[in-house]
Amino acid sequence: MDAQVKRRVFLLLVSCIWVPMAVLGGTENVTVSSLSRPKVVKFGALFTVNSVIGSSVMPAILAAVDDVNADSTVLSGTKLDVITQDTNCSGFIGTIDALQLMEKEVVVAVGPQSSGIAHVISHVVNELRVPLLSFATDPTLSSLQYQYFLRTVTNDYFQMYAIADLVDYYGWKEVIAIFVDDDNGRNGISVLGDALAKKRAKISYKAAFSPGATMSDIDDLLVSVNLMEARVYIVHVNPDTGLSFFSKAKKLGMMSSGYVWIATDWLPSVLDSSDSNKDTMDVLQGVVALRHHTPDSDKKKTFASRWKNLKSIQTSRFNSYALYAYDTVWLVARALDLFFKNGGNVTFSDDPSLRDTNGSALKLSSLRVFDQGQKLLQILVGMNFTGLTGQIQFDPQKDLIHPAYDVLNVVGTGLRTIGYWSNYSGLSVITPEVLYTKPANTSTSNQHLYNAIWPGETIKRPRGWVFPNNGKPLRIAIPFRVTFEEFVKKDKGPAGVKGYCIDVFEAAIDLLAYPVPHVYILYGDGKRNPSFNSIVNDVAQNKYDAAVGDIAITTNRTRIVDFTQPYMESGLVVVAPVKETKSSPWAFFKPFTIQMWGVTGVFFLFVGSVIWILEHRMNPEFRGPPRKQLITVFWFSFSTMFFAHRENTLSTLGRCVLIFWLFVVLIINSSYTASLTSILTVQKLSSGIAGIDSLISSPDPIGVQDGSFAYNYLIDELHVPKSRLRIIKSEAEYVSALQQGPKGGGVAAIVDELPYVELFLSNSKCIFRTVGQEFTKSGWGFAIWSTQRLILTVFGQAFKRDSPLAIDLSTAILQLSENGELQRIHDKWLSNKECSSQNNQVDDTRLSLSSFWGLYVICGGACAVALVVFICKVYCQFLRYDPETEEPEISEPESARSSRRSLRSRSFKDLMGFVDKREAEIKDMLKRKNSDNKKQISHSSDVQQNSPV
Repeated sequence: MDAQVKRRVFLLLVSCIWVPMAVLGGTENVTVSSLSRPKVVKFGALFTVNSVIGSSVMPAILAAVDDVNADSTVLSGTKLDVITQDTNCSGFIGTIDALQLMEKEVVVAVGPQSSGIAHVISHVVNELRVPLLSFATDPTLSSLQYQYFLRTVTNDYFQMYAIADLVDYYGWKEVIAIFVDDDNGRNGISVLGDALAKKRAKISYKAAFSPGATMSDIDDLLVSVNLMEARVYIVHVNPDTGLSFFSKAKKLGMMSSGYVWIATDWLPSVLDSSDSNKDTMDVLQGVVALRHHTPDSDKKKTFASRWKNLKSIQTSRFNSYALYAYDTVWLVARALDLFFKNGGNVTFSDDPSLRDTNGSALKLSSLRVFDQGQKLLQILVGMNFTGLTGQIQFDPQKDLIHPAYDVLNVVGTGLRTIGYWSNYSGLSVITPEVLYTKPANTSTSNQHLYNAIWPGETIKRPRGWVFPNNGKPLRIAIPFRVTFEEFVKKDKGPAGVKGYCIDVFEAAIDLLAYPVPHVYILYGDGKRNPSFNSIVNDVAQNKYDAAVGDIAITTNRTRIVDFTQPYMESGLVVVAPVKETKSSPWAFFKPFTIQMWGVTGVFFLFVGSVIWILEHRMNPEFRGPPRKQLITVFWFSFSTMFFAHRENTLSTLGRCVLIFWLFVVLIINSSYTASLTSILTVQKLSSGIAGIDSLISSPDPIGVQDGSFAYNYLIDELHVPKSRLRIIKSEAEYVSALQQGPKGGGVAAIVDELPYVELFLSNSKCIFRTVGQEFTKSGWGFAIWSTQRLILTVFGQAFKRDSPLAIDLSTAILQLSENGELQRIHDKWLSNKECSSQNNQVDDTRLSLSSFWGLYVICGGACAVALVVFICKVYCQFLRYDPETEEPEISEPESARSSRRSLRSRSFKDLMGFVDKREAEIKDMLKRKNSDNKKQISHSSDVQQNSPV
């Protein structure tokens, strides 16, 4: 019993010490783990050996297995063995091969390269818990759906976003996608469409062909896409059949100037793994392609130098998939090494759900579940080391971090790198490894590439589209107008139509670098203006290829068409009749309101009184009898209105007040003159309508041009009842409706677009006027609904959604505006006579107190300050004055001195009496002095007369 107790205690101690040390990675862990490790661990490889990818992948896998087994630091005591299966480019055979591979109890499966096979195998490995390290780039292969799926190459999701950035960088808006109709092709192009949509671009056509398509099928496909408008082709095909595709394009003349070809990573894979010949490179001149970016390193150079000495090689060169394959094997080896160190065991067990039933010959019971597959998967996902392709690490979606591509251009006999793309910084001429050390920046201004040489050996960026040459000219609908035919009208000439709109359209077409064949078709019966909404809708429904006419740019129309740069401004305005104002003998009172006249008069008297107070003591012109002084105050006050005052101001305070007052008088005089001039010359509105607000609030009828969008705008936006609207069908009705007025069965005003109104006012000799402001802003231009449909409007050009023709015509319109051609066409068709624009009611020109109260406040404040300063100054002089020590400048009687001494002892209430008495005494002294001076002058005159000559 004692021996058994000791034995149990020993085992307990071993377990307490051994297990923690195994977890912490101690020496005991390595020793015991090595005892539990299998001598051989197997993993499977599923590839098409005789393919572009398989010919590079298989030698790399075998070389990596040899290197792992030769390295004593990895899988010490365990040999890594690979079991290969050739899928033979067949989905069915690949699936069978995968099931056979699973029977051999592999711990990891590497491959396949085919996305179709990968979808099937992912279901198998999920059941058997065997991690699948796949080379399939299909973006829909997700670790959320397939738990044991792990991609060890860059996901095509990033490649499609790289292509979208390329398209956006060169300014193209439409591309044609050419792809193989399989899982990889369809799903990749679907992601490309989403990526382009974020750049406001799109795939205009998806040209798909079957995996087993013949050369005749490919030829027909290329002929069909060559008839389309877009000239930017995205080629996403299999590496083994892609070169024959470009050979056909070369024969059809589609590798010439004007075409753009962008190939995915399949093309560099073909060129990198084969000895390219001159004929092949001649076919591919100008093509832009993407290749998996792998940073330069010593490991990569060493592997390249070993390639020709590897076993099972089929070509003297390799592509980027060989590097990923080599790193994948090392990923498996490092993960297994860590798996065994953490106590993992390679054991398999039967799955009850896979038992054979009903005598099935499939032998599903031979498939066994990897017991610790989940643990190995977690180790694989968490690995982080540096391999031939750079850093090997996975993000939460189980994709390799730092996806990047080389942007290549086929030039001469090789591939020229014109830049790089990464999801970290977008397009750049700097390698991604350098940019990873800097803050991420994917702004448009930070996108750069070296110049590419395009098909046709040109460095000029191709336009990316051409006008489709299908032998049919554009059918352009022309509104058959009844009113304002200067814009568009029927003609007997070859074109059948003429007018301002037609000339602008033809001038813009002439500036394009390509021909646009077109034919004009009149729209309407010629008896009344057609509905312009109907024209837009008909073009949107493909009944016409285009429409040219005076069709305004509105919100509803922009929802179905795109518009170019407007070439004429527009907006809704109100037109009303006017009449001459009758002259009145009392018109000079009208510039000011009654309050304004009253306040102005009061201020004249107030300022005159303030000046008298400030000048009375020292200025003789403001002294004298009371009657004279009162007359002086009135005369001085009102004479300042005309700057005709004769009295001079001597005091500083008086001059300051006068400066402020004269400034106020200047403003009042100028305003009065301007207002009176306006009153005597302005025309008064007959109807009393001053703008759209007063027109809506009145009950009077409103005129609207036939076919104009103003009709719906007044009803829908301004909520005007239909009963108030009157449709006007001719220019004669314009005149009669306005002249008759609402009482005579006419209208109070007409609401119409500004270009029509300006022409109408000019033709009607300016007897009507616009009132108020424009209450909508819009323009006239060209519009188009799709790639081959356009609508020319007088306001602008409307096009099919995202049509490149809209951009070209916008540029042409800007050129017409800059070189003066647009103004010349305007002067040719539209009269240069202009009527005065807006007219207001006479009452609106009267000036009220609210316009001048600030001036009055300033002037009144100046007067108040001057009075306060004056009173303080007088009081201070009074307090400082001492009659015993200070003698007056002019001799005065002793009685006056005694009087001033007595005043010294009196209170301040006698101050003003003292001031008045003092002024009287000074006045008497001045009189006596003047009398003495006169006597002296008279005496001198007598002496001079009596003196001898």
